[in-house]
Order: sequence, then C-alpha cells, then structure tokens
Amino acid sequence: MNQTRVFLLFAWIAAATLLFMQWNKEQTAALQQQQAAVPTQAAASNGAVPGAVPTAPSGTVAGVPAAPAQAGVPQVSNATAQNSAAVTVTTDTLRVVLDGGNVRHAELLKFPNEAKSTDGVNVTLFDADPARFYEAQSGWVSSTGAAPSHLAQFVPEGNARNVTLADKQDAIAVPFTWTGDNGVTIRRTYTFPRGGYAIAVRDEVVNHGNANWQGYVYRQLVRNPPPQKTGYTNPEAFAFHGATWYTPGDKYERRKYDDFVDDGTLDKDATGGWIALLQHYFFSAWIPGDQDKSKFTLSTTQDNGVTHYVVRALGPGVNVAPGQKAETNARLWVGPKLVSAIEAQNVPGLTRAVDFSRFSIMATLAGWLFFVLSAIHSVVGNWGWSIIGLVILVRALLFPIAAKQFDSMAKMRKLQPRMQQLKERYGDDRQKLQMATMELYKKEKVNPATGCLPLLIQMPIFLALYWMLSESVELRHAPWALWIDNLSARDPYFVLPVINVAIMWATQRLAPTAGMDPTQQKMMQLMPIVIGVTMIFFPAGLVLYWVTNGALGLLQQWWMLRRDAARSVPAKA
Repeated sequence: MNQTRVFLLFAWIAAATLLFMQWNKEQTAALQQQQAAVPTQAAASNGAVPGAVPTAPSGTVAGVPAAPAQAGVPQVSNATAQNSAAVTVTTDTLRVVLDGGNVRHAELLKFPNEAKSTDGVNVTLFDADPARFYEAQSGWVSSTGAAPSHLAQFVPEGNARNVTLADKQDAIAVPFTWTGDNGVTIRRTYTFPRGGYAIAVRDEVVNHGNANWQGYVYRQLVRNPPPQKTGYTNPEAFAFHGATWYTPGDKYERRKYDDFVDDGTLDKDATGGWIALLQHYFFSAWIPGDQDKSKFTLSTTQDNGVTHYVVRALGPGVNVAPGQKAETNARLWVGPKLVSAIEAQNVPGLTRAVDFSRFSIMATLAGWLFFVLSAIHSVVGNWGWSIIGLVILVRALLFPIAAKQFDSMAKMRKLQPRMQQLKERYGDDRQKLQMATMELYKKEKVNPATGCLPLLIQMPIFLALYWMLSESVELRHAPWALWIDNLSARDPYFVLPVINVAIMWATQRLAPTAGMDPTQQKMMQLMPIVIGVTMIFFPAGLVLYWVTNGALGLLQQWWMLRRDAARSVPAKA
C-alpha cells in the first residue's frame, strides 16, 4: 500500500459520499414537498398561524397554586400582527424592523449579498414576506388571566418609528408596553449594541391588580425555509440548515427541517442553554438567562399549504403578587457566525452554532484549527496567506508521521524489481503471486500497511480543515492576491485547479507502481484529471488549501527520495 493508492481509495469514497448526499437531498426535498401539501398531525395541533401561541402550562410557579388552565391567548391571524405599529432600528451593523412581539426584518449592513456589490443589497435573515417567512417572536401565556402574545398586543412608547444609533452612543433602547385589563403591565425593551449582533430583550412585569398573576414567557424562531442550494461544488449545499439547541451539561443537538416531524416532537427541559435556526454562514438564536428554566420544543404549522418550522423555548415562569414586579432577560442573536463575536457572549456551547461538524471531536479539532488560522491572520492580515501559513504549520507538525509514510514507500520502491520478477514468474496465477508477495514482505520485514496508517492519522485533520474553511464566514468574499479576489468563489481563470492537477501528476510520477496491474495503472494516470475536474468549481480558498498541501507533500516526497538516493550511494574509498 502506498500514498497514491490510499489517495485513490479516499477519492472514490469521497465521490460515493457526494453522490449519496446529492441523492439524499433530492429524496428529502420530495418528501418535504409532500409534507407541505398535506398538513401533518403535529402541524394541525399548533394551529394555522406561523408561530402559533403556545398553551400556558398547568401547575405552579415558585410555590403559587395553579389556577384552572385556559387556552391561553385567542389565535389571531398573522395579517393582524403585521398591522401593528412597527419601529425601524438602524445601528452600525443591523437594520431591524420590529414590533413588540415580532422581529420582522433584519438586514446585516456589513454583509452584502454579492462580493464587491454596489447596489446596497445586503444579507437579510428575518422576512415577513409569506414566501420567505422568517421571524423571531416572543410573548407571554398565562393560566391565571390575560397575557400578551407576540400577535400585535405590544405598543411602542413614544412617537418615533425610525430610530438610529448616534455616533457617540454605545447602545440604543427601544421600549414597548402591554397593559392588561387585569392590572398587569409588561414593558419590553430591546437594546441594540454598537458593533454587535446580540440584541438584549428585557421584560419587566408589574402587577397593579388585586390578584396574583402567573405567566410564562415564550421565545421562538419561525421559518418557511427557501429551497436549499445543491451541487457538490457548492459548500452551501453541505452546510447544515435547520434547528439546533444546546443545554448545559447535556449536548449540542440539531435537526434538519425535513426531519422535524419524522423524528418526533422535542420536549427538553433546560436551564440556560439556547435555541437557534442555522444556515450557511449566518444564524439566529434565542439565548435565555443562564439560570432560567424553560422547555425546548420543535413543531410545525401550516399556513395556506406552506409548512412553517418552529423552535421554541417556553419559560421561565414568574409569579407576581399585587404591587410586586418581576423581570426576565434574554438575548436574540441575529447575524453571522463570527467566532470572536460569538465567544464574546460568554454563552456555554454557543460556538457550536458555527457547526464545523455535528461530531464534537471533529468540531473541537476544527475550532482549534480556526484559532490558529485567526492567530496567523492577526499577523499577516490576509486570509489567503493565512490558509497557506496554516497548512505549512500543520504539515510541519505532521512531518514525523509523513516521514514514516515515505520510508515505507522507499522500501516498497526497492522491492519493485523483485516484485516484477514474481509477476513474470507466476503470470496470471493471482493466488500464488499473492502468497509469494507476502512471503517477500515477511522476509524483507516490509509492512505495506505502514504507508497507509500515517495517512489515515492525518485524514481527520485535513477533513476538519476542509469543513472549517467551508463554514468560516470570515472567508466569505475575502480576497487573497492577484486575480483571486474572493476566496469563497471559484477561481475565475481556473489557474489554481490546473496547478492542483500538475502537482497531483508530479506526485504520482514519484510514487511506486509495483504490484499494480495495467488497469490499475491506467486508473491512477487518470486520477489527477478526474480530481482536478471535480475541484474546478470549488471555492478558491478550498483549492488553495489543496494546492498548498499537495505542493508541500510533493516537496517532502522529492526530498525524501533525494535523501534515500544519497544513502544508497556507496562511499568512495
């Protein structure tokens, strides 16, 4: 076994995986269309409103006896909700349209849709358009009296409907108020920070009535997801799209949109944690207080035959005696998967929203690699050169393992003449040829698997690098040098893919071919072209990674061959 054979095996496995993933996407898309056409039992149970209001839990909060359970807030059409007074808030990072219960629109001002765009069209996450419906919603339910849902019951304070963060302001607060006929008032304040994407949401409950009031706050994300892009050369096609949640002391979990119903309802008790909806490069998340107790649920609703997906956190609950008050606090993240900004929130597990991998070990490894990549970027100031520097560093650290692999290849190369003799001796008798080959390996103390094992050890690192580079929003629209002005798009002139093919061909020429039959040799000769064509439309950042890694591998192999050749030359007398 040699490096080229292992690479061939890995290439075929990768191709098969890509084909399976593409087939699976087509099947799940068809299933999703069927589910959208026929309302499911789970959807019907939640009403016909995108993001229907949950029912207030029965029981007690903080030792107060429960009142008879009611249906909560009467269902109101979504159109009614859209007619309430809305406020537009503009900061240096966001332009948001919201009423008291719904964040209807969120534009990311620092992230244009297209690289070097001058049309002013930026990435948007929330959208009230039914065809692209996506909102963050929050309200209250109560079993002891009236409570404000997210449906058009909060009123903005003051007359301002367009609010802009001033140059000297660090944050801007936008308050809304609900007043019930039971004497209960809830004041909700959204606070937008400068330079950030985490919106603080505080609810202050004041009871001016004559009876105890018990209520539960709910926060939910509702979306009619657009069709997911496909294509094995498009990283977005392999990014996760769906709901994720995290509970401290438990684990990070996720569910794709088309599995919301099939995998059953989620009823997870949590203290702290968070819920989110993810897409490539961006996400939204509700982050309750770290000591708040809530229940995470997943559900779907139907609206005119369209399926809406809901991830909800219900709780915490509060009891407010007459003349008393209580408050709850949460954060709403709406923005990019910027690791540094997410880490600044100091929320356990929130960095998993970057979703380098669903597996904790691979995600952790990718996180370490991104940390190193960011450290290099802080010095060189260019993500392209940072990728090259990271690959050089990884290659240097793995050099002892690669050296063992090359030593095994050198031993195999020395046996080529004798193996060729065995082939001529036994001809087409494959069984005898195999037995004689194994006997030769045993006699010369050569283990073919030795060349395979180092590469298998390196593969998790290189896979983690691949997913890290695919998912890092920091590389989105980032330039490198010369003609490469966007590392997240393909090389416009296909220079890097051609260089990659040349490096693969040169590496193959240095690899031993002893033991291969003519068919295998022909397949190996075609591999550089097959892999080169496969990667021709890959994002330039990924191809740059492969080119750098391949070039360093070729250099190592060439140096090892020169070293072995020098060792085999007898010393002069």
